[in-house]
Amino acid sequence: MEKQRLVRPYMWAFIAAGACVMAYVVLRLPVERLDLRLVPLVAVTLLVSSRFCIPIPRTTGQISFSDTFIFLTMLLYGGEVAVILGAAENFAASRFGKRPFSIFTCLFNAAMMACATLLTVFVMRRLFGPVREFADGDFSAAFVVGLCVMALVQYVANSGMAAVHTSLKAGEPLWVTWRNKYLWTSITYFAGASAAGLTVKLASTAGFYALVAAAPIIVIVYLTYRTYLDNIEAMSAAAKAEAAAEARAESAAEQAEQARRHVEELSHYIAEQERIREQYAQIEKLSALGELASGVAHDFNNTLAGILGRAQLLLATRDPEKVEAGLKLIIKTAKDGAHTVKRIQDFARQRRDHDFQPVSVDQLLLDVREITRPRWKSRAESEGVHISLELQLGSDEPRVMGDESELREVLVNLVFNAVDAMPRGGTLTLSTRESEGAVEIAVSDNGEGMAEEVRSRVFDPFFTTKGKAGMGLGLAVSYGIVRRHEGSIEAESEVGRGTTFRIRLPAARGQSKQEPASAEAPSISLVPQRPGATRILVVDDEENVRELLRDILESEGYQVTLASGGREALDAFGDGRAFDALFTDLGMQGMSGWELARAVREIDGRIPVAVVTGWGEAVGSGERTAAQVDWVVTKPFDAAQVLAIAREVARRGEARAKGIVAA
Repeated sequence: MEKQRLVRPYMWAFIAAGACVMAYVVLRLPVERLDLRLVPLVAVTLLVSSRFCIPIPRTTGQISFSDTFIFLTMLLYGGEVAVILGAAENFAASRFGKRPFSIFTCLFNAAMMACATLLTVFVMRRLFGPVREFADGDFSAAFVVGLCVMALVQYVANSGMAAVHTSLKAGEPLWVTWRNKYLWTSITYFAGASAAGLTVKLASTAGFYALVAAAPIIVIVYLTYRTYLDNIEAMSAAAKAEAAAEARAESAAEQAEQARRHVEELSHYIAEQERIREQYAQIEKLSALGELASGVAHDFNNTLAGILGRAQLLLATRDPEKVEAGLKLIIKTAKDGAHTVKRIQDFARQRRDHDFQPVSVDQLLLDVREITRPRWKSRAESEGVHISLELQLGSDEPRVMGDESELREVLVNLVFNAVDAMPRGGTLTLSTRESEGAVEIAVSDNGEGMAEEVRSRVFDPFFTTKGKAGMGLGLAVSYGIVRRHEGSIEAESEVGRGTTFRIRLPAARGQSKQEPASAEAPSISLVPQRPGATRILVVDDEENVRELLRDILESEGYQVTLASGGREALDAFGDGRAFDALFTDLGMQGMSGWELARAVREIDGRIPVAVVTGWGEAVGSGERTAAQVDWVVTKPFDAAQVLAIAREVARRGEARAKGIVAA
């Protein structure tokens, strides 16, 4: 852009210089030398040769073939006449040629020719003397050199001025412009100088009309140049086609590359969105876990408050009956705390081993109806809402294997949700039926129903539509309980037509309902033993638990050795001391209870091993079997449960001593 602003000033400068040159040569014009023979020369130059113009490739300029007549005029009539004729011919060729230009451009072209021709005249006069006298000399090597110098100066001056103009206009380097657009035009100048020199020598012997001999030379040069230009244009067209093909290939490659980048960007965007979604989900879970922790802390604070307060009252009480009653309340409160832990494990879905009993489904539904009656009847009617609950027992005393309290908890939760879904009242139906070895329990309501988006997420932890009134844990816990019973639970719903939850549980064939075993005693046979002969190693990294187990066992006369970790326990075995049983914690630093049990088994393959753990029922039977553990005692434990295991250990010890294999 900087160069293009110089184009107009450059042209104006040459027009002004051309005007000065024309004024100079007109004042010095040798009028006495002019004759009638100049007329046909001027006529042929202006009217014929100026019409034979060929465009210069890759530029807006054009070239004529009047150089022969201009050089001839210079040799016959002097430089001043040649300057005037060259300027006039260039103006005419620019204005009336095949590609006419504006008056301004025509004047610029004429000015360039005038300046170039005057420069050629000055060089010739400096090197060879007056041009007319040079032409009158003999045909010699000096004459040929002079013709070459005349053509070279004219070519360099004229093409150089035009190249500067084109370079400024195109905004490219001068050398590149001159090489690509004007280098090959030198043929016209040297051919013209040669034709002019030959014509002058012929005219000196055959008369002036010998200049007609120059016409064939001009035609030959014209045709040669025309053919050369056609070849140039063909090559240019081929180059353009090749460049266009390369451009299309590059464009296709660029588009492919852009498409690849777009795919990469889209993949990155999708991955980023997935990462953000996961982070957001994690934030939601952490928030919900905070609420869960708050609720658990509340429950445990209540439990601990009951235990702590009751224990402080007992310290100040001397009445045995009150002490006994207070201790029973402490035991009940501790068991309530254990039940809270159990509910957390239900939510985490980590309980794997179960002691299920046959459960009557019909009796379960009857119990649920009575338990929930205050919610769907008394409370609803106090708010002016009428809800009726119907039982549809479609089978003959169906039974399933399971935990009655857990299944009751699931059904109570489903009933409460159904009541919440009927704010204007309705009908709640509990039904059962047997199908293909399974018992199906359905809880149906004709309330508001759920959209598909909500229905698909009802079992997700922390998902709730109740706002702050709910934590989104009820159905998630229910789902875990049903799955733990090897069953399935599904939700069917339609907006405005109600919801049905269907629970399918495996039927208990050939089973009768039994009373659950007491939690205070394991299912082992007990016989009177001599406690003092039994030595038990207790391993736990919690000091209070170690001492509690020691106090419980020593209260019955058992000999107890304590160890705070697995390494210390193995050292006790390595000292040569013999033990009749091992009580070990499960989660300890350095060596877990499973690892300790396996290591002890290598020392004594018959020693009874009991694992005492706070992980509760999350302990799987596979891990227990691999470690060859006899008993798993969950925290919090009962003293009676620990003593029952100790008695069984003593019984086995006496049986071994008598050579009897324990059952």
